[in-house]
Amino acid sequence: MSKQRIKYICSNCQHESLRWLGKCPTCDSWNSFSEEIVETRKSSPLKIVDAQITTLDSILTQEDKRIKTEISEFDRVLGGGLMQGSVVLIGGDPGIGKSTLVMQAASKIAGKVLYVTGEESAQQIKLRAERLNVKHGNIFILPETNLEIIYSAIVKIEPDVVIIDSIQTVYKPDFDNTPGTVTQIRESTAFLMSKAKSSGFTVILIGHVTKEGYIAGPKVLEHIVDTVLQFEGDKSHAFRILRAQKNRFGSTNEIGVFEMRESGLFEVTNPSELFLSEKENLSSGSVVTTSLQGTRTVLLEVQALVTSSNFGNPQRVATGFDYRRLSILLAVLEKRVKYKLSLHNVFVNMAGGIKIEEPAADLAVCCAIASSLKELPAKHDYIVIGEVGLGGEVRSVSHIEKRIQEAQKLGFNSAIIPANNLKSLKNEKRINLIPVSDVNAAIQNILK
Repeated sequence: MSKQRIKYICSNCQHESLRWLGKCPTCDSWNSFSEEIVETRKSSPLKIVDAQITTLDSILTQEDKRIKTEISEFDRVLGGGLMQGSVVLIGGDPGIGKSTLVMQAASKIAGKVLYVTGEESAQQIKLRAERLNVKHGNIFILPETNLEIIYSAIVKIEPDVVIIDSIQTVYKPDFDNTPGTVTQIRESTAFLMSKAKSSGFTVILIGHVTKEGYIAGPKVLEHIVDTVLQFEGDKSHAFRILRAQKNRFGSTNEIGVFEMRESGLFEVTNPSELFLSEKENLSSGSVVTTSLQGTRTVLLEVQALVTSSNFGNPQRVATGFDYRRLSILLAVLEKRVKYKLSLHNVFVNMAGGIKIEEPAADLAVCCAIASSLKELPAKHDYIVIGEVGLGGEVRSVSHIEKRIQEAQKLGFNSAIIPANNLKSLKNEKRINLIPVSDVNAAIQNILK
């Protein structure tokens, strides 16, 4: 016999409590506890059964079978397409374009696609497909949330790809918990994962996000699936970025850039040109740098604004750049270059809405701050690359040749690079290379 009891689980970090708490003691999130019904069964002794054990050398492998969506930005982020038998989780803010992306991808797949919707009716899906000009006779629509009915449809149709929109609406009738709770999300995903691995069909899950930007029901959900994709962007702007946060079959640093139009999402094949299209050559506080996003090198405009502070605590705001990293760079500029930034507000922005995580943009951020502080525009045909250490030294970065080639492609004439990277470059110089060993030298070379 099984007994039922109630406990409360944090939807962000899975912290468990016997009573409801307003604030999670583990992750400090508010109003994140949900009531869960837990069934406890009497434990029975483990039975000894025959286990099939094999050596690594005796396992036969086959070539990866991937399903192409014919959307090159989407396929590259996935590592070359959808892996057969895998589970892909796509998260993002409401209205960002997740359903639009999967609907367009479904129309390009050469095979049967089962589109399960728990939030829209079949007529609403049809209207959206007509708006996106999607015409595909192999897309089957199932407005359902019961997992048993969903799996019965999978067995009947035998699709190549199953799309669940969204996983928070799906429930297993075996459990008394309501849809959207941690137990239902975890068990439903684990069930689909098991069937996908055994039957060979691919599952695409669309997940809601919390107000903090995390996929609702994680981190358990993210651990179960094979690939986690985050769809980022501001709904007030047209551009969207698809980023791989976890990928068992590809790189986790790849990004795909899309433009949202009235008729759907369109690929941006040259994001460097996009991010630099509105750059003002004569304005101060603007410097161009490079960012390595997986196999792609992207040129970005770093914008900085330095203003006098009328209060005791000056503001430090970073958009698309790590706030703690910005604090370190400001301390380096104050200590090593003797800039009195403790008396100024500093705002840093990565134009285009992209996020930078690698340290290769450190030197460009320092140069942009110096340009704004001194009211001197940076040289418009220069690109700045380098990591900045605590001593003010400029450290070498990886893949310097790829970064310089991208700058050459877009017509930049000079590049400020770390002095140590000059040794690894070839003798052919189609661009003027300016090696620097400290931040002060880079600032003197970039400002007019």
